[in-house]
Amino acid sequence: MNDSSPVFLIDDDKDLLKATKQTLELAGFAVSAFSAAGDALRALEPDFAGVVVSDIRMPQMDGQQLFACIKERDADLPVILMTGHGDIPMAVQAIQDGAYDFIAKPFATDRLVQSVRRATEKRRLVLENRSLRVAVEQAQGDLPLIGQTPAMERLRHTLRQIADTDVDVLVTGETGSGKEVVASLLHRWSRRAKGNFVALNCGALPETVIESELFGHEPGAFTGAQKKRVGRIEHSSAGTLFLDEIESMPPAIQVQMLRVLEMREVTPLGTNEVRPVDLRVVAAAKVDLGDPAQRGDFREDLYYRLNVVTLSIPPLRERRDDIPLLFSYFAERAANRFKREAPAISSTVRHHLLQHDWPGNVRELSHFAERLVLGLETAATSKPGEAPAMDTALSLPARVERYEADLIRETLSQNNGDVRRTIEALGIPRKTFYDKLQRHGIVRGEFAGFEESDRRGP
Repeated sequence: MNDSSPVFLIDDDKDLLKATKQTLELAGFAVSAFSAAGDALRALEPDFAGVVVSDIRMPQMDGQQLFACIKERDADLPVILMTGHGDIPMAVQAIQDGAYDFIAKPFATDRLVQSVRRATEKRRLVLENRSLRVAVEQAQGDLPLIGQTPAMERLRHTLRQIADTDVDVLVTGETGSGKEVVASLLHRWSRRAKGNFVALNCGALPETVIESELFGHEPGAFTGAQKKRVGRIEHSSAGTLFLDEIESMPPAIQVQMLRVLEMREVTPLGTNEVRPVDLRVVAAAKVDLGDPAQRGDFREDLYYRLNVVTLSIPPLRERRDDIPLLFSYFAERAANRFKREAPAISSTVRHHLLQHDWPGNVRELSHFAERLVLGLETAATSKPGEAPAMDTALSLPARVERYEADLIRETLSQNNGDVRRTIEALGIPRKTFYDKLQRHGIVRGEFAGFEESDRRGP
């Protein structure tokens, strides 16, 4: 494994410093070695992307003091303490204060390497979550059309270019991809923003109702029409009319809609009065209306009349790099709504976010974030009967060991490090649980929130 992640290593024993540095470099880490804690502290930059490994017993500034200073600067920066046997009580106290791990000397090199690797992964996730929060805050003006991929950058650029042109727009994209969001932004970014944004789902209403909804009616126009009604088209004059699922519009209404688009006028039911409208139409379809096989009975001439500008929204599976950013936004929004704390993106959640195909697109992702905030989604998201993804190069015993370690970490995380609840969930004796922690090198200090009553040995 070529990690290349940075590690600050501090030890006043120059021989041990040299040997430990070599060990970590052979494991692929980029090591900066210091014989004095003060030198390391001065060289430590904000948002340091790696891990600090320090001896405890040192002159001038010891490891505990170094940890305290680092904690003040960045409480999420993992600090691993190396300690002689007599310093273990101090190391335990440091763990309780938030240090990532302590390793008693003499130690097996593999024990240190594994601890640094786990700490590095935790640090990577912390920094990724920070950058996602910053990106969400910086993008507030464009939310919820979030995305940093080239496709989304181009889409936003195009929206800015055409928003104020009054041109009719056809938006295509799969279910849940955000077609109404695009239509809303076209309205908000245009001079029409002071007018009404009027939305109608063409597939949700029968033909008899949709005609009245679109064109309006006068009293007595049909049975039950007791008073005048202004139609959606007229109501959107000087604003924007959004017609969702336009492929579902009844054929007879398509004929009338074509005339409206060509003449920019509307005739309500029950009257011969022709009323001019200042109209801008944004239509959305979840099928390719340019393909006769998908177009069905949708009028070709109406398609070409709408197809002045076509915007295509890519599905999530084609812009996977945007998914963590979108998830962070939806999780933050759900947390505010439900008065809960927004969850950080763990490695398990990130794996699911990037591996799932999201057939429901942004809508499905939003619901997933809400379930996670409510604690209803474990993010152990393998399909029923499907084994978790594993490195097929490993032997069967090694794969079983990895699965067991991942399961213990996941259960600890779900229970906020509470040992009693974790043991109950795993269904194993306390002594077996602690034996497995030791064998897999799992450090409880990694899982914040464990109770004082659980800080005891087997």
